[in-house]
Amino acid sequence: MKDKKRLVGFSFAWQGIQFVVKNERNFRVHLCAAIVVILAGIILNINITEWSIILHLIGNVFITEMLNTVAERIIDYVKPDVHPAAKQIKDVAAGAVLIAATIAVIIGCFIFIPKVAGLM
Repeated sequence: MKDKKRLVGFSFAWQGIQFVVKNERNFRVHLCAAIVVILAGIILNINITEWSIILHLIGNVFITEMLNTVAERIIDYVKPDVHPAAKQIKDVAAGAVLIAATIAVIIGCFIFIPKVAGLM
């Protein structure tokens, strides 16, 4: 019975991931960027520490993007009409994604630029 509950919980989680992939353009943009970064990591043969950092950053961007979607959906459900507080909540959630993505790009540059420069 416990295993069945775990599978049901996993199923709901998977449905949530599928939802953002299908319905959130920015999530798809981040997913494409993650694929490019992973391919670059394979081609440039990054080490295990670098993989750990890259995968953590990718996960962090995905998580913040999903939490941004949650905030937007909750606000749209609770307060469908325009309200300054609703706008602020959505803006803060979007800002969290921007910070996560910006940090990911900066650290990605720290990892990848020296590798690419070493090829020249």
